[in-house]
Amino acid sequence: MSKVSVYNMEGNQVGDIELNDAVFGVDVNEHLVHMAVVNQLANNRQGTQSAKTRSEVRGGGRKPWRQKGTGHARQGSTRSPQWTGGGVVFAPKPRDYSFSMNKKEKRAALKSALTSRVQENKFIVVDAITMDEIKTKKFAESLDKLKVAKALVVLNEKNENVINSAKNIPTVKTALTNTINVYDIMKYDTVVIDKAAVATIEEVYA
Repeated sequence: MSKVSVYNMEGNQVGDIELNDAVFGVDVNEHLVHMAVVNQLANNRQGTQSAKTRSEVRGGGRKPWRQKGTGHARQGSTRSPQWTGGGVVFAPKPRDYSFSMNKKEKRAALKSALTSRVQENKFIVVDAITMDEIKTKKFAESLDKLKVAKALVVLNEKNENVINSAKNIPTVKTALTNTINVYDIMKYDTVVIDKAAVATIEEVYA
């Protein structure tokens, strides 16, 4: 089992914690991590882009000039794609971009993402992430003491003071243990997680 330091909100080391290798020490599968990120981005796409083909553009029913004798190239319609105001050749239409991954793939991708953060020393465990009041400046100072700039803050239980304090920091996102995903783990440089959340994740994914 790999051992990482445990800090308090002041940035001081207060102990150590052993991480379960079944979750935080697996072989990193980069293909599954990439697939999980693409999956989430694809599933978030609206797919509402639309343009008209030549059959849908209004007008152009009459042949603009006779077939021969004008010196022009032959034309059958003013709504052909080469004309201004004509239709689009392969016009995009509303479609569903989403695709699915099975449960084993999703779990393996999440474990790989967490393991990569541990291996890169970008996994910071805090004994308890709490705030007495909603104060963005105070929360930002705590992250500075932990030497963290861009972070995914993972909580075990919903804490409105912490969530609202972090809301106005553009480089920080909060998540609960049941809402963490591969995309957020890879997007934010460092995972800051409270000790209780580590135990919950190990219980669910080990």
